[in-house]
Amino acid sequence: MTDFAATKALFHIPDGMIYLDGNSLGPLPKSAPARVARAMTEEWGEMLITGWNKAGWMAKATELGDRVAKLIGAEAGHVVMGDTLSIKVYQALASALEMRPERKVILSDSGNFPSDLYMAEGLIKSLGQGHELRIVAPEEIDAHITEEVAVTLITEVDYRTGRLHDMKALTAKAHSVGALTIWDLAHTAGATDVKLAEAGADFAVGCTYKYLNGGPGAPAFIYVAPAHADTVRPALSGWLGHEAPFAFDLGYRAGAGIERMRVGTPPILALASLDAALDAWEGVDMGDLRARSQELTQLFLQELERRCPMLTLASPRDPAQRGSQISFRFEQGYPAMQALIARGVIGDFRAPDIMRFGFTPLFVDANDVLRACDVIEEVMRGGLWDRPEYHARAAVT
Repeated sequence: MTDFAATKALFHIPDGMIYLDGNSLGPLPKSAPARVARAMTEEWGEMLITGWNKAGWMAKATELGDRVAKLIGAEAGHVVMGDTLSIKVYQALASALEMRPERKVILSDSGNFPSDLYMAEGLIKSLGQGHELRIVAPEEIDAHITEEVAVTLITEVDYRTGRLHDMKALTAKAHSVGALTIWDLAHTAGATDVKLAEAGADFAVGCTYKYLNGGPGAPAFIYVAPAHADTVRPALSGWLGHEAPFAFDLGYRAGAGIERMRVGTPPILALASLDAALDAWEGVDMGDLRARSQELTQLFLQELERRCPMLTLASPRDPAQRGSQISFRFEQGYPAMQALIARGVIGDFRAPDIMRFGFTPLFVDANDVLRACDVIEEVMRGGLWDRPEYHARAAVT
């Protein structure tokens, strides 16, 4: 059994704070500052350019990719780190469309993260080949997977409501009609027991600053299934995706396997922070994590529905049908969330009326849930959110 008390001790949570926003930004692993400082002083400082060889910087993108692969049920050697999630979405989508040139439909849903849709729209305009981004309701995805579809572009968990798609079933449906799949794991990597290989996913992408706790702007990852890894053409043919970067050929030759999905220079300091964060996952069983997540979200849901009838559940009631978050609708959700934050309960707000709370068993326990419910009940029943300072919109909500 996973010792979640031990993992909680690995993170810095400010005194008096109950942190229920790991689905937006994970907290600081206590070992990260020293790890980054060592990369700066002992590696960058003392080794300078020789660090690429002596400190193994060049291999970090795939070494850490293998560490992430263990957490998302992927085969070793098929995940690489680098760039941002939007870039990885673009890479996966461009490659998938090229693999199905006779088809023109990209199928997604209205619960997808908008950035993924923006990247699809931009790619369609750049290609100028008549592709269509078809957006349907999340519950209607299955019915719209037809022989017109080139690729499905789906975020496994709806960022607003926490609704969880059935990856295995939808992937099987896509393959049955000859379509490819891209799964965005931004809200499931480190939050649920993802099984990419078992599901037969073609591509997957994700970020590491949320449930994986890599830090603000931590690098993203991309997964390419073994069946495609040596044949897929990378649309972003970057220097480090070349078969022999230091041959300095004027023409591009794609590297072997997942290496071809590298683009530019790996962010070494950010990878050092992520490396420290991934240490917290050593000894964590993902099945245990999922079970504890469901226990915590159910406790939170039951307590708040009993205590705060003015909140309307936006997440699926069945824990098997949602990720590791609970969302409620409240017309004045923004000021209400600001009032909670002012009292040390950190969640976030998503327009137009979603109050969102994330649950990361690595550092959140049942006592935290009950303490948070006490504060939420006090704020909601007392109308403490209705103050001018809580209504003022900040740049980040």
